[in-house]
Amino acid sequence: MQVWDAFVDGTVDTLKLIPFLFVTYLLMELIEHRTSDQTRTLIRKAGKFGPIIGGGLGAFPQCGFSAAAASLFAGRVITAGTLIAVFLSTSDEMLPIFLSSGAPISLIAKVLLIKVIYGAVYGFAVDFLFRRLNERKIGVGIHGICTKEHCHCEESILKSALKHTFSILLVIFLISLGLNLLLMTAEPESFRNQVLNQPVIGQLLAALIGLIPNCAASVVLTELYLEKVLSGGAMMAGLLVSAGVGILVLVRTNRKRKENAVIIAILYLGGVLGGLITQLLGLL
Repeated sequence: MQVWDAFVDGTVDTLKLIPFLFVTYLLMELIEHRTSDQTRTLIRKAGKFGPIIGGGLGAFPQCGFSAAAASLFAGRVITAGTLIAVFLSTSDEMLPIFLSSGAPISLIAKVLLIKVIYGAVYGFAVDFLFRRLNERKIGVGIHGICTKEHCHCEESILKSALKHTFSILLVIFLISLGLNLLLMTAEPESFRNQVLNQPVIGQLLAALIGLIPNCAASVVLTELYLEKVLSGGAMMAGLLVSAGVGILVLVRTNRKRKENAVIIAILYLGGVLGGLITQLLGLL
């Protein structure tokens, strides 16, 4: 009966989200279709102010923006610090999950603000400390790299919103089912205290989840936080690292493997540090 109850509860919880998710994605698609060209132009012209501009733009719902930033870095149109700032501030699926779950606007604003500020500051630090990543001439090597294959930006707003809604619903259902089964067979408080909420360990594990290069990572992290399984610091560590398909595009378009490994390591370290700072200061 426990499995059946978990299945029913997961189904009911997921179905409740359909109208909220659809409206959220519809609005996000509308924003994306109206602003994508302007944001990409801004990031191309960012120059030495790239980290602060990239950090700000990354927080807005934009189709494949982290993928576009990865492509622009591969062509040396933007700096490594700007790329890291975009990755850290990108909210991926966090925003629609928060909104559809009825999370307080103050919480959503706080999370986005932390991501933007930390992304910009860390991005400037990366440009200062890792100058070799920017040694090649800016603007060389970008030859028609396309990011549309990583999203549904070229489709109608309605069709794209529906695709996003039902693809994310499947992920949410599986997460809900798994959580329900876990919480039925284990003590929730014990699970939280022994694994995910341990100092440092929680941030390290959450950041590893965040490195998974698809939407599932941010969905898992946000859902775990909303279910009070994950602490605010651990969630932030994972969400800072969660850049959607940006990492996949970076590996595909930038041929320097060692450079890609360094950037991913810097991103992971930045996520863990950001999560620890959030936890220590009690920001969430």
